[in-house]
Amino acid sequence: MTTAFLFPGQGSQAVGMGAALADAFPAAREVFAEVDDALDQRLSLLMREGPEDQLTLTENAQPALMAVSVAVMRALKAEFDVAVTSASFVAGHSLGEYSALCAAGTLSLADAARLLKLRGQAMQRAVPVGRGAMASLIGPKTDLALAEAAAAAGAEVGVCVVANDNNAGNVVISGEKAAVDRAIEKAKELGARAIPLNVSAPFHCPLMAPAAEEMAAALAGAALNAPVVPVVANVTARPETDRETVRRLLVEQVTGRVRWRESMEWMAGEGGVTRFVEVGSGKVLVGMAKRIAPDAESLSLNGPTDLEAFIRV
Repeated sequence: MTTAFLFPGQGSQAVGMGAALADAFPAAREVFAEVDDALDQRLSLLMREGPEDQLTLTENAQPALMAVSVAVMRALKAEFDVAVTSASFVAGHSLGEYSALCAAGTLSLADAARLLKLRGQAMQRAVPVGRGAMASLIGPKTDLALAEAAAAAGAEVGVCVVANDNNAGNVVISGEKAAVDRAIEKAKELGARAIPLNVSAPFHCPLMAPAAEEMAAALAGAALNAPVVPVVANVTARPETDRETVRRLLVEQVTGRVRWRESMEWMAGEGGVTRFVEVGSGKVLVGMAKRIAPDAESLSLNGPTDLEAFIRV
């Protein structure tokens, strides 16, 4: 069985995430303590107790989700002797790419936490609140071609692009509000449902260029190692092992499209992956995996009972 570990992105956060892991496994507690120290913030308490509106803030949600994912991986290794090298690939959705890189040894835990904190702050600073918007285009008629056509209509009045190509039936557009509104109208004409997303900024679009500049400066000074497992990058939808390529792609990812459908199709096809394991909070990526690669096994590792069941498989 060929395995890929998948790491979730923003939207999978929930108050209480990671609490059962911390209660059950010393290795998980150590991860949360190290992240708290790196950020000089009681992020673990916010994750455990909320309030939800503070956890949902981009600058908190991003390092928090990474911490839970890495806590799962550290607990797997410490308690059950299952290492990241048992997988053929790792991949993460948007911020989840940092989780994947940390799990694969490219980034230290402290650096990943600090970079994600900055990433969230930089993304929020890049665009004034209210100027940008995102929308999810969904339904059986929704595919990349439909989303591209809708985005092109929006681009007639402002910045509007496809931000996340998640899977057939779920594509996200991002850009200036007026442009996204126009794109929503076009998407509906083409037979898709369009749901405006409750986000604080228009992620993965050219409006994020100031945030990309901030991340380029931060990443230039970060120590990166070659990943011990190939990381399938959002920007290329292909496995990457060169640390300087990874550094460049993390910058490009801020404004670039999350090519998740293509990444999953490559892993399930050329990559030969037969089992996708979502590591961390939520089950969003498992749902996508079942739609993109229905013949592969898909499961999630959220809490202690999931880990115990996983090692018995």
